[in-house]
Amino acid sequence: MSGQKASNALRVAIAGLGSIGTKVATALDRGIEGLALSAVAVRDPAKHQAFIGGLRRPPQVLPIEQLGEAADIVVECAPSNHLRSIVEPAVKRGKAAVVVSVGGLLDNFDLVDLARANGGRIIVPTGALIGLDAVNAAAIGTIHSVQMVTRKPIDGLKGAPFIVQNNIDIDNLREPLKLFEGSAREAAKGFPANVNVAVALSLAGIGPDRTRIQVWADPTVTRNVHRIEVEADSARFSMGIENIPSENPKTGLITALSVIALLRKQRATLCVGT
Repeated sequence: MSGQKASNALRVAIAGLGSIGTKVATALDRGIEGLALSAVAVRDPAKHQAFIGGLRRPPQVLPIEQLGEAADIVVECAPSNHLRSIVEPAVKRGKAAVVVSVGGLLDNFDLVDLARANGGRIIVPTGALIGLDAVNAAAIGTIHSVQMVTRKPIDGLKGAPFIVQNNIDIDNLREPLKLFEGSAREAAKGFPANVNVAVALSLAGIGPDRTRIQVWADPTVTRNVHRIEVEADSARFSMGIENIPSENPKTGLITALSVIALLRKQRATLCVGT
């Protein structure tokens, strides 16, 4: 890497080094054209010392609110309750924030106005979903309806507020159980770690109140299974995807890969897809 190229690189900071953050950090460290890993923020630096030290160019470890100073792009891959403290300082400084916990964005939608006022950007990766390109395109015309059915193994749903509040016992299920049916907005409140997919789908299409979703606990599946049906004036299409869970059963492996693909696009010479 020549000196000039290095100084031109977009600096990327990562908030959270869980199953997504570590994969994104490793990919940046191995090299993504035009990008450099500049900083990370973690709740317990000691726990991640070996990982950070093992990178070829260890980033600086900073408090969450300082990431926007040390980077051009801040990647949020932390629990959704930290979303605001990660995104706000970045977009206030006119930087870009990549948001993985997109469900948490619905409760903090003023961040979009804040970004607009300061020249910042909020970028939502495709995450665990195929076909967002088609939804984005269809939304330029008229979309009549978007429906989604999500089936998850029991482990991936444990602890979801909706299940806890309604005192539903999912541990001893023998057959699939429909837990929820309603809007993407309601689903995000009840299953904050599980339905980021539905919220991304809703923001690409007809919004969180008109996008309908069912959530099933399904002891017969080992993957996170999503089926989507879209009716639009330009096309009718359906898509299905079965995502392999990562080390964190609530998160699909493809989510981290999606963030890496999005980062590559920021400086790619050839860009495929919208």
